Formats: sequence, C-alpha cells, structure tokens
Amino acid sequence: MKIFLVNPKLLDFRTDEYDSFSVPIGLYYIGALLKTNGFDIEIVNLAVQEQPVTYFRDRLCVAKPDIVAFSVLNANRFSAFEAAKETKQINKNIKIVFGGPCATFLPEFLFKSLPELDYIVEGEGELTFLEIAEMVRSGKNDAIEDIQGIWFRKDGQITHTKPRELIDDLDKLPNPAQFFDFQHLSLSRGCPGKCQFCGSPKFWGKTNVRWHSAEWFVDQIQLLYKKGITHFYISDDTFTMDKKRVVEVCKMIISRKLIITFAAISRVDFINEDVLFNMRKAGCVQISFGVESGSLKIRKNLGKPFSNEKIIQSFQLTLSYGILPRAYFIYGSPGETQATIDESCELIAKIKPLSAIFYLLVIFPGTGLYDRLKERGLAKDEIWEEKIEDIPWFDFDSGLCFEDVKLFGENLRRVFYKNLDKFALDIKLVNNSELFSEHAKFLSRLGITFSHGEYAENKYVDNWDNKFIAEKLFIKALEYSHELDAYLGLGMLYQKKGKFNKAIFFLEKGLGYFPDSYDLHLCMGLCYMNINEFRIALNFFNKFKDEPGMQQYVNICNQRIES
Repeated sequence: MKIFLVNPKLLDFRTDEYDSFSVPIGLYYIGALLKTNGFDIEIVNLAVQEQPVTYFRDRLCVAKPDIVAFSVLNANRFSAFEAAKETKQINKNIKIVFGGPCATFLPEFLFKSLPELDYIVEGEGELTFLEIAEMVRSGKNDAIEDIQGIWFRKDGQITHTKPRELIDDLDKLPNPAQFFDFQHLSLSRGCPGKCQFCGSPKFWGKTNVRWHSAEWFVDQIQLLYKKGITHFYISDDTFTMDKKRVVEVCKMIISRKLIITFAAISRVDFINEDVLFNMRKAGCVQISFGVESGSLKIRKNLGKPFSNEKIIQSFQLTLSYGILPRAYFIYGSPGETQATIDESCELIAKIKPLSAIFYLLVIFPGTGLYDRLKERGLAKDEIWEEKIEDIPWFDFDSGLCFEDVKLFGENLRRVFYKNLDKFALDIKLVNNSELFSEHAKFLSRLGITFSHGEYAENKYVDNWDNKFIAEKLFIKALEYSHELDAYLGLGMLYQKKGKFNKAIFFLEKGLGYFPDSYDLHLCMGLCYMNINEFRIALNFFNKFKDEPGMQQYVNICNQRIES
C-alpha cells in the first residue's frame, strides 16, 4: 500500500531557506515505522516546489497513493488544504490525514474548514498513524473508533477518541536514518519549560522529557555520517538538560571518530564546563539560547525568569570554549516600552553574542499567549480562516503600535551590529591545550563569516571594516594551531588588497602543513599570475589540472608563457 507523507509549503517567504525547506523529523520517524511494517512510503516535500499544487498533482497521478498524510503547522495549513483538495479531486477514495501542531491544536476548525479531511492524528503520531494505515490496508474502516489519539467525523459530527499514551521508550522506534537522509536530529521529546510563546509543552501533553539512549542517538549520526552527512542541527528544545547523557553522546561521537559539526539549542541554566568541553570536542560549533529580553519583568511574563547574571555568565562560558553563542531576542512583548528595549540593548552589550536573531512576538494556537487571548474573548479560532501564518501581539495590545514595535526591532539590530566588531575582537578562550585545535577552527570559521559570509557587509554601520576583523581572527587562530582556513583566509584577504607577496607568505606556510590542499594551490597560483610569474603559477595549477575549473588557469598560463 502506497502512502505519501507530505511537508506542505509555508505561506510566507523565509530568508533562511534551509529551515523553510526542511522536512520535519517527525515525518521521517513515521516513515521509518511504516516501512518496517511493510508500507510503501514516499516523502513529498512541497516546501521546495515553486508550483506545489501542480507538482503534487503530477505525483498523485504517477504514484496513486492510498493515504496522503500532511504534517501541518499554522504556517503551512493553506498549502495542506490545497493539496488535500487536489487529492480528493483525483481520487475521492484516498484517505486524507492531518498531523502536527496545527492539527493537534485546531482539530475542530480544520474539519470545519476542509470537508476533504478524513482523520486527524493528535500529538505524537507514530503509533496512531500506523494503526490508521493498518486499518485502511485491512479495509476495516469501522475500526476507527478503536484507535486512540484521533479525530474524525461520525454521522456528520466531529468526534475523537481518548488521547494516546506517550511512547515511554523512544529507542523502540526504528531509526529513520536506516531509510532516509536528513540533518535535523532529536535526542529527546518534550520540554519542562513554560514559555508562553511556544507550543511545545502543550503539544507533548506533559512536562516530563523522554530521551533516546546515547547509543541509539549516536547510531543515527553514524548511519548518516556514512552517507556523507557531516553537519547536523540538534532540534531538542533543550539539548543539554540531561548533562550526563549529553556528555555520554559526545564521548561516543569522539570514540567512534565521527568527524562532524553540529549546532544545538539550550537554556542558560543547563550548561556547565564539562558539558561545553565535551560538546566542543565532539564538534559543536553553535548553541542558541532564548534570552528574549533584557527586562526581567518581560522575561517572567514570557515564562523565562532567568537573571541577567545567569545569562551573561552562560554566554561568556559558552564562548570561552570556542562555541558560538547565538541569542534569540523577542520584541513587542506584553509591557514592552522603549525603556525595556533599552534594557535589552544593555544586555546585548554585556553578553556580546556573535550571532543574534530578533523576532517580533507573534501568537498562534497552542501557546499560552493565545490561550490567554481566547480566555479574554480577544481571539477566536475563526481568525485562522484568513490567509495569515500568525498574528502579532501588538494587534491585541493597546499599549503597542506597529510603528513603535518596528522601531524597537531596528534599535535592537542596530545595537547588535554596531558592536559586533568589538564582540569579535574581545573573544577570550579557555587556556586548555586540548582545545587549541578547536579554538583555531572556531576563530577561522568566524573570520570567514566576516571576510566572505554573513558579516561581510553591515548596513547598520558606515565604514564597516570587515576585512580588518577577519584578518585579526585568522592571525589569532594561527596562534593556537595550524589551521587550513586561517592560512587560506589570510591569503585571500591579502590577494584582494593587492598585497600579493604577503598573501604568498601565508599561503606558502599553509602548504607546508596542508600540501594537498586544492584551495591553497589555486590561491597561490592566482597570486603568482597577478605578479606575472606564470611559470611558477603553472606549477601550482598543474597539480590539480584535472579538477573542474582548473584547466582554464593552466591554459592562460601556457598562453602567456608562449607569448
């Protein structure tokens, strides 16, 4: 039996294409369980399609699935609606199933909005969806009431069965890396936090957190690593909550010689030196923390009652281990004023984040803020009939307006970017020789961000000297260890400045340690071409003359030598 597992397209454009296009890991878990039970599974990612409905229609006609299931967020519900309607137009007997946060939080609304919808899976979906699939395969559709954790129609009325118990032992689930390729990972499910802007606590139904074993989790990484995937995004709400388990994971990654990098999410009250040391040795390059605001009053109102001192300490500690600390800030919160924004700006200056994301506070179903508005009669589920992803909080707050909130965001971004050079040049790393190689990689990676990456330009600062910052970071990296990217970065910087002899000096040193580097040879050859030393340049190009793109430089050198 053929089943489509569908990731619908988001309603609004995102600047971060990777996160916008990624298939939710939950679909891979469900797909793995279905595959091990004999179902033919196809993951359909409409998020990457320019014309999702046309593409989906073509796939339906070719594959002829028996069930089409959608992972529905508030942000992609309209794409799911369109694809579901298209499905029933082609074959009314195909079963349509919705799951995910939006389906869990708005079941009655979705059934009323979409006559084509057959079933909704509430909350954790693996076992519930497997039972639906087995029911359809057997043809015993009257068994639907025996399946826990679903919503459906009965005699024209919307009804549901009792909630399904959560899976106690996550390791009993088949590892999706056996069947699929992906980069987003999850060691745990659930969150003990009470953030009022987040739907995670309500989605999982309990505040306790369930974990994979370290071995199961690292097995997953190893399976993906063998397929050539070397960078991962660990999507747990708070990855470092179980510090002992995280250290075990890290040591296992190291012992298995898995040369990877990964980014994680944590909270400022769940890190320490032992965790950070082992995470860095295992390949962690970034940890994101939800700071939210510099105002303790606002943080408490949002469910994040941490002190400024704890936030500052955690950012300093994380950075000292060569892990980039990224800060999430929210603006336009209940009680927000210019004074609270000033507090946030002051906190930014103290925590010195090397990356920061500033979000306008928006509300959507499943969050404490949304429930608060519904209780006061200020919001109704019918509002989601409008083609919107979410609603800004300021729409319901008489103390806020669009113009002020927009300025709040601009102020926060300006303060961050105006001080970013100082933050980068004020990095203090722990004096631990076991981490010197990692320190060099960290500083080199950051240098590249300034020389060629995200921070190569800064619209908030006039006369932004990104190359000066990059140069300092590359040189500092080499004080810790010989790092390929630092030598290459310096070579490219000096080459762009026309300082070819200085570029050659660093490239030559780099080749002494990395004699087989394609990039160093290419950059060295280009330097010699720029000073008309074509015979010498040719020697560097010839080593990689069979590589794509290198032959053009070989030809140029030969022509100039012969002329």
